[in-house]
Amino acid sequence: MRASVGDRLHVHAAHVGEADRTGEIIEVKGDSGTPPYLVRFDDGHQGLVFPGPDAVVECAAGGDTAPDSPSDG
Repeated sequence: MRASVGDRLHVHAAHVGEADRTGEIIEVKGDSGTPPYLVRFDDGHQGLVFPGPDAVVECAAGGDTAPDSPSDG
């Protein structure tokens, strides 16, 4: 998974009835766009995230899934 500042992180809910979490990547801590990411979530919460298989990076330019991200296939 690779991301850039300004991309969006979309974490899919783990349980039925839970909402997905989305937020803006405001800092990339790893090398060459790799995790961890500092994310400002839409609810105002900010945290360091090591995305799992339930997360997708959405590129800021065009809104497509970033390379090396799992697809919604």
